[in-house]
Amino acid sequence: MSSMFGKHVIPGMMAAFMLSVASTAQAQFASAPDNPWSVEFGIGWDNDISGNINSSGIGELKGQTVVITKNSYEDVYGTGLHLRFGGGYMFRENTEFRATFTFQSLDADFVVPMGDIGVSNLYGKYTDYQTFGLDVGGRRYGTISPKVRGYGEATLGIGFVDKTDVTLVAPGINLSGKAEDFYDQTAAFSFGFAGGLMIQAGERVDLFTQLGFRWMSGMADIDDLEATGLDTINDKSSRWTMPFIAGVRYRF
Repeated sequence: MSSMFGKHVIPGMMAAFMLSVASTAQAQFASAPDNPWSVEFGIGWDNDISGNINSSGIGELKGQTVVITKNSYEDVYGTGLHLRFGGGYMFRENTEFRATFTFQSLDADFVVPMGDIGVSNLYGKYTDYQTFGLDVGGRRYGTISPKVRGYGEATLGIGFVDKTDVTLVAPGINLSGKAEDFYDQTAAFSFGFAGGLMIQAGERVDLFTQLGFRWMSGMADIDDLEATGLDTINDKSSRWTMPFIAGVRYRF
Protein backbone atom coordinates (compact mmCIF):
# COMPACT_ATOMS: atom_id res chain seq x y z
CA MET A 1 0.00 0.00 0.00
CA SER A 2 1.58 3.19 -1.15
CA SER A 3 2.47 6.08 1.12
CA MET A 4 0.35 8.40 -1.07
CA PHE A 5 -2.71 6.26 -0.27
CA GLY A 6 -1.97 6.32 3.46
CA LYS A 7 -1.21 10.06 3.62
CA HIS A 8 -4.04 11.44 1.50
CA VAL A 9 -6.83 9.02 0.57
CA ILE A 10 -7.57 7.46 3.99
CA PRO A 11 -7.55 10.73 6.00
CA GLY A 12 -9.81 12.23 3.29
CA MET A 13 -12.28 9.36 3.63
CA MET A 14 -12.30 9.73 7.40
CA ALA A 15 -12.83 13.48 7.19
CA ALA A 16 -15.72 13.01 4.77
CA PHE A 17 -17.31 10.47 7.08
CA MET A 18 -17.07 12.75 10.13
CA LEU A 19 -18.41 15.75 8.19
CA SER A 20 -21.32 13.64 7.00
CA VAL A 21 -22.16 12.64 10.58
CA ALA A 22 -21.93 16.23 11.81
CA SER A 23 -24.03 17.72 8.98
CA THR A 24 -26.71 15.06 9.33
CA ALA A 25 -26.99 15.66 13.07
CA GLN A 26 -27.25 19.42 12.59
CA ALA A 27 -29.83 19.23 9.79
CA GLN A 28 -32.17 16.67 11.33
CA PHE A 29 -31.59 15.69 14.95
CA ALA A 30 -33.93 12.90 15.97
CA SER A 31 -34.61 11.44 19.38
CA ALA A 32 -32.41 8.56 20.45
CA PRO A 33 -33.73 4.97 20.35
CA ASP A 34 -35.27 3.43 23.47
CA ASN A 35 -31.95 1.76 24.37
CA PRO A 36 -29.36 4.24 23.08
CA TRP A 37 -26.36 3.06 25.13
CA SER A 38 -24.42 -0.11 24.42
CA VAL A 39 -21.36 -2.06 25.50
CA GLU A 40 -19.48 -4.29 23.10
CA PHE A 41 -16.81 -6.97 23.21
CA GLY A 42 -14.99 -8.36 20.17
CA ILE A 43 -12.15 -10.76 19.49
CA GLY A 44 -10.32 -11.56 16.27
CA TRP A 45 -7.08 -11.49 14.33
CA ASP A 46 -4.70 -8.84 13.04
CA ASN A 47 -3.37 -9.61 9.57
CA ASP A 48 -0.33 -7.56 8.60
CA ILE A 49 -0.48 -5.72 5.29
CA SER A 50 2.64 -3.52 5.34
CA GLY A 51 5.31 -2.13 7.62
CA ASN A 52 8.88 -3.07 8.56
CA ILE A 53 9.99 -3.95 12.08
CA ASN A 54 13.47 -3.07 10.81
CA SER A 55 14.77 -1.51 7.59
CA SER A 56 18.04 -2.28 5.85
CA GLY A 57 21.38 -0.64 6.62
CA ILE A 58 25.18 -0.95 6.63
CA GLY A 59 27.35 -0.06 9.62
CA GLU A 60 29.38 -1.41 12.51
CA LEU A 61 28.27 -3.48 15.51
CA LYS A 62 30.37 -5.11 18.23
CA GLY A 63 33.49 -4.03 16.35
CA GLN A 64 32.41 -5.90 13.21
CA THR A 65 31.16 -4.66 9.85
CA VAL A 66 27.45 -5.48 9.64
CA VAL A 67 24.86 -5.55 6.86
CA ILE A 68 21.22 -5.51 8.01
CA THR A 69 18.42 -6.67 5.71
CA LYS A 70 14.85 -5.53 6.21
CA ASN A 71 12.19 -7.58 8.00
CA SER A 72 8.47 -6.93 7.80
CA TYR A 73 6.11 -7.39 10.74
CA GLU A 74 4.74 -10.45 8.96
CA ASP A 75 8.25 -11.96 8.73
CA VAL A 76 8.76 -11.63 12.48
CA TYR A 77 5.30 -12.02 13.97
CA GLY A 78 2.69 -13.36 11.55
CA THR A 79 -0.99 -13.07 12.50
CA GLY A 80 -1.78 -11.64 15.95
CA LEU A 81 -4.58 -11.40 18.49
CA HIS A 82 -6.97 -8.41 18.42
CA LEU A 83 -9.27 -7.67 21.40
CA ARG A 84 -11.77 -4.80 21.68
CA PHE A 85 -13.99 -3.57 24.49
CA GLY A 86 -16.00 -0.37 24.42
CA GLY A 87 -19.30 1.41 24.34
CA GLY A 88 -21.43 3.61 22.18
CA TYR A 89 -24.36 6.02 22.11
CA MET A 90 -27.00 5.97 19.35
CA PHE A 91 -28.08 9.60 19.00
CA ARG A 92 -30.11 8.64 15.91
CA GLU A 93 -31.49 5.35 14.60
CA ASN A 94 -28.67 5.02 12.09
CA THR A 95 -25.77 6.94 13.69
CA GLU A 96 -23.66 6.00 16.70
CA PHE A 97 -20.73 7.63 18.49
CA ARG A 98 -18.23 5.13 19.92
CA ALA A 99 -15.20 4.79 22.22
CA THR A 100 -13.28 1.53 22.22
CA PHE A 101 -10.26 0.13 24.04
CA THR A 102 -8.11 -1.98 21.73
CA PHE A 103 -5.45 -4.56 22.66
CA GLN A 104 -3.13 -6.11 20.07
CA SER A 105 -0.65 -8.89 20.78
CA LEU A 106 1.77 -10.47 18.30
CA ASP A 107 3.95 -13.39 19.39
CA ALA A 108 7.53 -13.38 18.10
CA ASP A 109 7.67 -17.08 17.26
CA PHE A 110 10.34 -16.87 14.56
CA VAL A 111 14.11 -16.44 14.47
CA VAL A 112 14.65 -14.31 11.36
CA PRO A 113 17.69 -13.60 9.17
CA MET A 114 19.02 -10.13 9.94
CA GLY A 115 21.92 -9.98 7.45
CA ASP A 116 25.65 -10.52 7.94
CA ILE A 117 28.20 -9.48 10.56
CA GLY A 118 31.88 -10.00 9.77
CA VAL A 119 32.18 -13.45 8.19
CA SER A 120 28.99 -14.79 9.81
CA ASN A 121 25.30 -14.78 9.06
CA LEU A 122 23.32 -12.71 11.57
CA TYR A 123 19.99 -13.82 13.04
CA GLY A 124 17.54 -12.07 15.35
CA LYS A 125 14.81 -13.00 17.81
CA TYR A 126 12.44 -10.14 18.67
CA THR A 127 10.36 -9.84 21.82
CA ASP A 128 6.56 -9.81 21.48
CA TYR A 129 4.77 -6.78 20.05
CA GLN A 130 1.89 -5.52 22.21
CA THR A 131 -0.24 -2.37 22.13
CA PHE A 132 -3.11 -1.01 24.21
CA GLY A 133 -5.03 2.03 23.04
CA LEU A 134 -8.22 4.05 22.90
CA ASP A 135 -10.08 4.68 19.63
CA VAL A 136 -13.00 7.09 19.18
CA GLY A 137 -15.20 7.55 16.15
CA GLY A 138 -18.58 6.89 14.62
CA ARG A 139 -20.73 4.33 12.85
CA ARG A 140 -23.45 4.65 10.24
CA TYR A 141 -25.98 1.81 9.91
CA GLY A 142 -28.14 0.68 7.01
CA THR A 143 -30.98 -1.85 7.20
CA ILE A 144 -30.58 -5.10 5.25
CA SER A 145 -33.49 -7.02 6.85
CA PRO A 146 -35.61 -6.57 10.03
CA LYS A 147 -32.87 -8.19 12.15
CA VAL A 148 -29.72 -7.51 10.11
CA ARG A 149 -27.99 -4.18 9.56
CA GLY A 150 -24.81 -3.33 7.75
CA TYR A 151 -22.53 -0.57 9.01
CA GLY A 152 -19.42 1.42 8.25
CA GLU A 153 -17.19 2.98 10.88
CA ALA A 154 -14.18 5.28 11.10
CA THR A 155 -11.95 5.84 14.15
CA LEU A 156 -9.03 7.91 15.42
CA GLY A 157 -7.02 6.98 18.48
CA ILE A 158 -3.84 6.73 20.47
CA GLY A 159 -2.07 3.55 21.50
CA PHE A 160 0.79 2.61 23.80
CA VAL A 161 3.31 0.17 22.33
CA ASP A 162 5.48 -1.90 24.68
CA LYS A 163 9.27 -1.73 24.54
CA THR A 164 10.75 -4.07 21.92
CA ASP A 165 14.14 -5.80 22.16
CA VAL A 166 15.99 -8.09 19.76
CA THR A 167 18.48 -10.84 20.58
CA LEU A 168 21.23 -11.16 17.96
CA VAL A 169 23.01 -14.42 17.14
CA ALA A 170 25.99 -14.85 14.77
CA PRO A 171 27.22 -18.48 14.90
CA GLY A 172 30.23 -17.86 12.66
CA ILE A 173 31.87 -15.48 15.16
CA ASN A 174 30.43 -17.04 18.32
CA LEU A 175 28.16 -14.08 19.07
CA SER A 176 25.01 -15.15 20.89
CA GLY A 177 22.55 -14.08 23.55
CA LYS A 178 23.29 -10.38 23.13
CA ALA A 179 20.03 -8.48 23.70
CA GLU A 180 19.87 -5.13 21.93
CA ASP A 181 17.39 -2.39 22.84
CA PHE A 182 15.55 -1.58 19.63
CA TYR A 183 12.38 0.41 20.40
CA ASP A 184 11.40 2.30 23.51
CA GLN A 185 7.88 2.25 24.96
CA THR A 186 5.90 4.45 22.59
CA ALA A 187 2.71 6.52 22.39
CA ALA A 188 1.52 6.03 18.80
CA PHE A 189 -1.37 7.43 16.78
CA SER A 190 -3.86 5.25 14.93
CA PHE A 191 -6.74 5.56 12.53
CA GLY A 192 -8.90 3.01 10.80
CA PHE A 193 -12.09 2.21 8.95
CA ALA A 194 -14.20 -0.93 8.72
CA GLY A 195 -17.44 -2.44 7.46
CA GLY A 196 -19.54 -5.04 9.21
CA LEU A 197 -22.84 -6.75 9.93
CA MET A 198 -24.93 -6.37 13.11
CA ILE A 199 -27.40 -9.23 13.74
CA GLN A 200 -30.13 -8.97 16.37
CA ALA A 201 -29.96 -12.06 18.59
CA GLY A 202 -32.30 -10.97 21.41
CA GLU A 203 -34.31 -8.06 22.73
CA ARG A 204 -31.13 -6.18 23.69
CA VAL A 205 -28.37 -8.45 22.41
CA ASP A 206 -26.69 -8.26 19.00
CA LEU A 207 -23.95 -10.29 17.35
CA PHE A 208 -21.55 -8.62 14.94
CA THR A 209 -18.66 -9.32 12.61
CA GLN A 210 -16.47 -6.82 10.77
CA LEU A 211 -13.44 -6.46 8.53
CA GLY A 212 -11.37 -3.31 8.36
CA PHE A 213 -8.02 -1.57 7.94
CA ARG A 214 -6.00 0.04 10.75
CA TRP A 215 -2.82 2.15 10.68
CA MET A 216 -0.48 2.60 13.65
CA SER A 217 2.34 5.15 13.61
CA GLY A 218 5.95 4.10 14.17
CA MET A 219 7.65 3.25 17.45
CA ALA A 220 10.26 5.41 19.19
CA ASP A 221 13.82 4.27 18.51
CA ILE A 222 16.51 4.00 21.19
CA ASP A 223 19.84 5.82 20.95
CA ASP A 224 21.99 2.65 21.23
CA LEU A 225 22.47 2.53 17.45
CA GLU A 226 23.81 6.08 17.11
CA ALA A 227 27.34 6.32 15.66
CA THR A 228 27.07 2.75 14.31
CA GLY A 229 25.73 3.69 10.87
CA LEU A 230 22.58 1.71 11.69
CA ASP A 231 20.57 4.49 13.32
CA THR A 232 18.04 4.58 10.44
CA ILE A 233 17.04 0.89 10.45
CA ASN A 234 14.30 1.41 13.03
CA ASP A 235 12.81 4.74 11.95
CA LYS A 236 10.12 3.40 9.56
CA SER A 237 8.14 1.13 11.85
CA SER A 238 4.57 2.30 11.15
CA ARG A 239 2.27 -0.54 10.11
CA TRP A 240 -1.01 -1.32 8.34
CA THR A 241 -3.13 -4.24 9.50
CA MET A 242 -6.42 -5.79 8.44
CA PRO A 243 -8.33 -6.80 11.60
CA PHE A 244 -11.11 -9.38 11.36
CA ILE A 245 -13.31 -9.24 14.47
CA ALA A 246 -16.47 -10.96 15.76
CA GLY A 247 -18.28 -10.22 19.02
CA VAL A 248 -21.40 -9.36 20.97
CA ARG A 249 -23.16 -6.09 21.86
CA TYR A 250 -25.59 -5.38 24.68
CA ARG A 251 -27.96 -2.38 24.46
CA PHE A 252 -29.41 -0.59 27.48
